[in-house]
Amino acid sequence: MGLDLYAVRSPEVGLTEEDGRAFKEAGIELCEFNGERGSFRGKMYDTLLINVTGIGPYQHWIPPEVVRKMWLALMDCDPEILLERDREICEDNGQEYRGSSLEKLTADILELRKFFQVCAERNFGLVGKW
Repeated sequence: MGLDLYAVRSPEVGLTEEDGRAFKEAGIELCEFNGERGSFRGKMYDTLLINVTGIGPYQHWIPPEVVRKMWLALMDCDPEILLERDREICEDNGQEYRGSSLEKLTADILELRKFFQVCAERNFGLVGKW
């Protein structure tokens, strides 16, 4: 099942052209990112968002105050510590680690930080569509 996440002012109100420009100017590089619509392919970052923020993106509505908490958690996240924790969990369960490299994980976190920062600064929530 796929998931697209859309930044919105409310579940009923989308973005303005100015909002779209803010996303474009942020230089965000997420999977299937669309600046005009303020959206990206959330399925690709589901596990990462849960691990870092404790909040799963598979929701119909994530209010602005929760989006802000997610952004702050992304800002506080240390990719090296996250990667080591994931490896330890695999080892503890007798599994081979097959997750991201440090470079990929760091890049994903940096791009998610950009997206969530625009949302936090403009008081956007997120709508999930799958």
